[in-house]
Amino acid sequence: MQLTDFAYQPDLSLATTIPARWYTDPAMLPAEEQRVFGCTWQLVGRLEQVRNPGDFFTCSVVDEPLVVTRDTAGQLHAFYNVCRHRAGSVAEGCGQRKTLQCSYHAWTYGLDGRLLSTPEFEGVRDFDRAAYGLRPVRVDSWGPFVFVNLDADAAPLREVLGAIPGETAHLPLERMGFFKRVDYQVECNWKVYIDNYLEGYHIPVAHPGLFKEIDYKQYAVETFRYYSKQFAPIREKPDSLLRRNLERGADAQALYYWLFPNIMLNIYPDNLQINIILPLGHARTLTIFEWYLLDADKPGAADDFHKSFKFSDLVQQEDIAICEAVQKRLRSRAYDVGRFSVARENGVHHFHGLLCEFLQAGDAAGV
Repeated sequence: MQLTDFAYQPDLSLATTIPARWYTDPAMLPAEEQRVFGCTWQLVGRLEQVRNPGDFFTCSVVDEPLVVTRDTAGQLHAFYNVCRHRAGSVAEGCGQRKTLQCSYHAWTYGLDGRLLSTPEFEGVRDFDRAAYGLRPVRVDSWGPFVFVNLDADAAPLREVLGAIPGETAHLPLERMGFFKRVDYQVECNWKVYIDNYLEGYHIPVAHPGLFKEIDYKQYAVETFRYYSKQFAPIREKPDSLLRRNLERGADAQALYYWLFPNIMLNIYPDNLQINIILPLGHARTLTIFEWYLLDADKPGAADDFHKSFKFSDLVQQEDIAICEAVQKRLRSRAYDVGRFSVARENGVHHFHGLLCEFLQAGDAAGV
């Protein structure tokens, strides 16, 4: 699909948004799956799921079945969950095993991907077992998370994360335990949801409760090569939900990191919330919310967190209503492209630039 008919304008003051058809045309999604989701680091699991030798879990990226393992030497691996014999599955779910075995014809692989056994394969000629190991996938970790990338030529995860590990090094992210997951399905294109996340411009009107919690005048967005950062001081008030468990007068701010194309890290003083945004279709999106708490097992943690969850859910419902209304109106003949607020929408403009870069690189490569 040729996409170069839209010219990205790097000057924010002159730029327009990407055209409405990029949100409404079903033909866009296959191109995005191949050129964007298939070429970027995707968060697929938690490090605790593969903490010990023998641990594994399965996952998928753009419908590619994958398995992540920790081998007996302690090395982290990821492979296509596809047997090299007749494309059977070599793993299901998660757990701990010494080997991976195809459920179709029992070909067996080591946790490092090596082909170990091929039952009743005597007589096969010119067969190099060493060449028939599981196909590897790039894998890395940061904090409590495991990432994979289907593109062998993509930039390393550390380069993509940029300054994020250093800026969050003072926070005990690895000690924050998984607490809760909630999935939302939103009737909009995945990019509509990302656009909404990347600006605080709508907060005064759309999120009155959140507006009272943060100092909107100091709300700012900074953009970097593969990510952007939003930050705002949290107001000091007796009933603050975002300052809970902090002493009066303690400095606190919310940090919101977005990692291209679909990962959000929302960092508060004593908890971490992640959002993973996955397209279910050209006009339907899955938003995965997960919460990680410091001392998640301490008495009263669940009751204390419940208030914050109710507040988060309220903000999410407000965003869902906005995004679904926008998606409907993107189909209107009255709309094609919009303009950006220079003061408030540089994050959205940055996203559109990366999107054009990745999609139009596919045009140049003929893929």
